[in-house]
Amino acid sequence: MERSRRDDIDAQDRIEVRASGPLEGTVAIGGAKNSVLKLMAACLLTEGTFVIRNVPDIEDVAVMGEVLRSMGVSVSRSDHVLTINRPESVTPEAPYALTEQLRASTAVLGPLLAGIGHARVALPGGDDFGPRPIDMHVAGLEAIGCQFEVSGGDVIATADNLVGNPVLLEYPSVGATENVMMAAVRAKGTTVIDNAAREPEIADLAGFLNHMGGQVAGAGTSTIVVEGVEELHPVEHTAVSDRIEAATFLAALGMAGGEITLVGARPDHMAMLCRKLGDMGVRTSADPDGIWAMCSGRLRSADVSTLPYPGLPTDCKPLLVAMLSVAEGVGIVTENLFSGRFRYVDELVRMGADIRTEGHHAVIRGVDRLSGAPVRASDIRAGAALVVAGLAADGVTLVSDPHHIDRGYEDFTGKLSALGADVRRERPGG
Repeated sequence: MERSRRDDIDAQDRIEVRASGPLEGTVAIGGAKNSVLKLMAACLLTEGTFVIRNVPDIEDVAVMGEVLRSMGVSVSRSDHVLTINRPESVTPEAPYALTEQLRASTAVLGPLLAGIGHARVALPGGDDFGPRPIDMHVAGLEAIGCQFEVSGGDVIATADNLVGNPVLLEYPSVGATENVMMAAVRAKGTTVIDNAAREPEIADLAGFLNHMGGQVAGAGTSTIVVEGVEELHPVEHTAVSDRIEAATFLAALGMAGGEITLVGARPDHMAMLCRKLGDMGVRTSADPDGIWAMCSGRLRSADVSTLPYPGLPTDCKPLLVAMLSVAEGVGIVTENLFSGRFRYVDELVRMGADIRTEGHHAVIRGVDRLSGAPVRASDIRAGAALVVAGLAADGVTLVSDPHHIDRGYEDFTGKLSALGADVRRERPGG
């Protein structure tokens, strides 16, 4: 069985990693995937030509572009700039062939309902973190006048008359907050979203909507107030930087040691993570260009709990687990947001990590070194974490299914190599 698995991995596209260090230099942090996808969806709110800057060249952006094109929207790209032209007539449908690749495709619901009055969107796919239903999206949109039914795996929604109302979210869901916010911007009257998500990407979307002529206040707090407007107009906008990409390079630094500068990173968006990394031995400070960071010596263990922003993001947890696997001492990691997000742990164990999971908890006993092994990426962040783990592993680590990493990182191996990491992409026949 083991030989078959190795042979299968060796025959595929993969990332090859060897122990590296110390890292040194600067790395440019791109625009936030989790913001850009929602900004693209918001272009459905009104006709005209939008320009979005600081857009990463990643697969999820490409797929969202295809979602918009399937509706009749023109999407073109030049370097890190997207030009999106939303015509007067749009087909308000997102097919399963595209939505199965991207959970963020649900973000088109709110703007389609506000801009056109109806939508048909296939239930989404994306990373397999266990069940993440869109019940809160539906409940929030129903509160301001939308009607829903599910038929054949599609969500069919109509909105004849959007009216501002109080919306209380059961949980500070990022996607539900964004969908309600985008629909409410065209509702009659005032919508107050309580228990709203507070992520920086929410504030970025609110800024985009306000540039369009919307009236959104309180984004970045737990209460968002949206005054509906009758008209919106297309705009140009620069997306906020990606705090999860920045966290990934900080994790790589923790594994390999060294001193780097993350150009464009926002320390104010990463305060809790930087505090936790400080506990583990990674020094960070604000820099005129972004974030300066240094790490020397062995990492220290710490306890980690994922929480909604401004807590530690669940997207950072695989990176932290990889770091704790070689840290001195024992760390306990608790996942409070999604079930099923320890599925990459078996791959780290294959590399010699001492990790025991039970329910939402993982106990990690740090080992001196990991051992290179063939492993498989199961999602974007798990894949990145396995590459990062390979920086502190003896021998060669081969990470298969790197297409997951491509969904969220632009030129990941190239950026790591430029810092001095021994990492390269191998493609079949290449």
